[in-house]
Order: sequence, then C-alpha cells, then structure tokens
Amino acid sequence: MILYLVLPCYNEEEVLPETAKRLKEKMETLEEAGKISKESRVVFVNDGSKDRTWEIIESLHERDKLFRGICLSRNRGHQNALLAGLMTVREECDAVISMDADLQDDIGAVDEMVDRYLEGYEVVYGVRSSRKKDTFFKRSTAQFFYRFMKMMGVEVVYNHADYRLMSSRALEALSHFEEVNLFLRGLVPLVGFKSTTVTYERGERFAGKSKYPLRKMLSFAFEGITSMSVKPIRWITILGLLVFTASIGILIYSIIRYAMGQTIPGWTFLAVSIWALGGIQLLAVGVIGEYIGKIYLETKKRPKYIVSAYLK
Repeated sequence: MILYLVLPCYNEEEVLPETAKRLKEKMETLEEAGKISKESRVVFVNDGSKDRTWEIIESLHERDKLFRGICLSRNRGHQNALLAGLMTVREECDAVISMDADLQDDIGAVDEMVDRYLEGYEVVYGVRSSRKKDTFFKRSTAQFFYRFMKMMGVEVVYNHADYRLMSSRALEALSHFEEVNLFLRGLVPLVGFKSTTVTYERGERFAGKSKYPLRKMLSFAFEGITSMSVKPIRWITILGLLVFTASIGILIYSIIRYAMGQTIPGWTFLAVSIWALGGIQLLAVGVIGEYIGKIYLETKKRPKYIVSAYLK
C-alpha cells in the first residue's frame, strides 16, 4: 500500500526537525516490514506560518524525497489546513494518516492503524486511552464537550481528535462535503465505510507552545456544535414555550390576587422579569444570528484554502 502521512503545521520550527527524524524512522520500519510501499510519503502542510516552518519543509524536501510540502497562501486554521493536505494527496495514495506535528500523537499507533487498514477497515480512529496527563480543567472540559456533542445529536468518537487513517475511497467521499464551516471530527463519521479504533497514550509536546489556548478551544467547540447540530435553536423554542407558560401562570396568579383585594407588592418581581426576558431574547437572537452568519458564509462559496506551492 502507498501510505501518506499528512501533518498541518503552524509555527512549528522548533519541532519539525525532530518530527521529521522520527517519522522517517517509522516509515523505513514499515517499508522494511513490507507493509507499505517505497512510494509512501510524509506531507507537511504549512498553514501560513510566521516563522521558518516553510524554509525547514523546503530543506527537508531537498535532502530527502520522502518529505513533501504544501504551502497555503495564508493562515486558514488547523481544520482547513488538514483538509487541504488530505484533498491534495488523496489521488496519489491508498490511505492517509493525519496527525499533529508536535509529536503528542503516538507515532507507534501508526503500525496498528496500517494493520487495521490491511484487514479491510477504511477509517481508523486514534483514540486516547486516558487523559491522566491533562490538567483537571482541561480533562473536565474535554469530557463535557464530548458528552454535550452527543446530547446535541452529533456523532463523534469519544476522545478522538484528528489522528486517524482514511482510505482513498473514504477521502473521495469526504470531498463531497462542501461546507465552509469545517468540523472534521463530526464530518468523518458521516462518511461511513467500515471503521474501527486504536488506542494510544498522548504524550507531552516535544517543544514550542500549544496552538490551542483556551480561547481557541472554546471557539472550536462552539464551531463544532453549531456546524453539526440545530438543537440549540430547538432548545430556544422550548425555552420560549416554557417562559410563555410561566407568564400565563403569573397572569392568573395576579388576577386572583387582585380579585382578593390584595396588592401585588413592590417592583422587584417586575424588574427581574423584564431583565430575565430581555436576557433570554438577546440569547435567542445571538444563537439564531450565529446560524444565519454560517448560512451567509456558506452561500458565498469562498474557497476553504488556496495552495500556493506543492513540493512533490
């Protein structure tokens, strides 16, 4: 089989030399074992990096044809960069494994992914065996995210990020999903085909800083929810019905109190009601506006990425 490894890179000059070294050793081991062809490649996708990332990729390519490079015209974000790599190479190989360039994904799991592919699986998900190395906050929020996505009706693989193997046939099917608002963890399960999982222990970042601070993580989670589910809008409808029902109850209570000659005390209740209803309305408008904004972006049909260079 011809196997390609695709790694999105954004300001990864500190880790790329070591990443390239380890991936070369892994590819050579797989080739010697007769599991992959000598035509297999490692493809780094430069997502508009501001450091020497692209220069290093060019240097790696010049020294060893095992390494290839794709350079995007500007920074488009991790999901778009990953998709750019997958779509660019999908017709050149039998399967692609996507992973991060920071060496946190266990390269050792590649062997088992290849074995599962050779057994007939077309999508193999890399799933973390545990989150012991995460902080309590990160572990708790991650677990909440996966549970919440499931509650939203989104089919996602628990504890799976973007470390996965996809066959060329699965990638061809993925290419027919044309939405601009990308959430690959939710889209890939929709592709279907025979799939399985392999577990691995996620390590510490080899060098450099994480490209996913809390702000980006929250933005990514919100993107996933609103891209894959309409339940938030339905919840607003249910909330509106509940508030309306409560207001009818308050009206009946007020009429009864008036008939009994009892004055409804103070303005506190009225003020709280106005602020509560106002807040609910603003929240509803905000959520609906988010969906309308996504529709607006989808109708423009702007390209998700533009490849400025491809080092073959």
